Amino acid sequence: MNDAVLEAAKRIAAAGSDTARLDARLLWQYARNFNPPVEDEILARFESLVGRREKREPIAYITGRKEFWSLDFEVGPGVLVPRPDTETLIEEALRLAPDRRAPLRIADLGTGSGAILIAALKEFSQAQGTGFESSPDAFGYARANAARLMGARAQIRPEDWDQARGPFDLVFCNPPYIPSSDIESLDPEVSQFEPRAALDGGPDGLSAYRALAGLLPGMLAQGGYALLEIGLGQAQDMGTLFQMLEILRIAPDLSGVPRCVILRKP
Repeated sequence: MNDAVLEAAKRIAAAGSDTARLDARLLWQYARNFNPPVEDEILARFESLVGRREKREPIAYITGRKEFWSLDFEVGPGVLVPRPDTETLIEEALRLAPDRRAPLRIADLGTGSGAILIAALKEFSQAQGTGFESSPDAFGYARANAARLMGARAQIRPEDWDQARGPFDLVFCNPPYIPSSDIESLDPEVSQFEPRAALDGGPDGLSAYRALAGLLPGMLAQGGYALLEIGLGQAQDMGTLFQMLEILRIAPDLSGVPRCVILRKP
């Protein structure tokens, strides 16, 4: 690393980042991607980017990009940054429906950047999908990502979950599931920058699941599946909440944390 990157890594580490060296390298590369590559302009741009990272702004917001399922998504303030843990939902969908050419009807409730929906449609080549997103900021990102990465097979609607009309064969949802009182204790990248509406699951973190328990039975086709992301310690509550659907299993993420509850409409 050059001197500017080394110094930036020290500053970012002092601000509390556990990935300071990687952050500095990514920001240096990002600063150099603009044309023309004039050295003084690169250094000035890099300094501005490092200043933003020192305030703990997420790297994904600074660069405007985040990879999910090997796809490149546009992200920014107002939309939840896609996480690797959420890829568990796609992995489990592929186990449920091994026929990649099945003409599935897919919904993604609270689609955010559109990452889950678009990743699923990339895998199921004959499927059609709809993402529902009531946040104007997130809707803009989802619509742009769908147009760039998927085209006509993905529709993004500026609507809340209760406007979704099935029947759907697969329903995905990564709902807000952080207990309200826990949000301020999260890393600043999350608590200070990401949209609270995408995080706040109410007093016990389960408010969104209660709403889904009422909506999903009427939304799913007979034999259809719902795949929901859950938070740490929430697996034990799922059986009580989803009494009208069959819980097939709760799948762990790569860290072994129960992450995806898989429901079926009998």
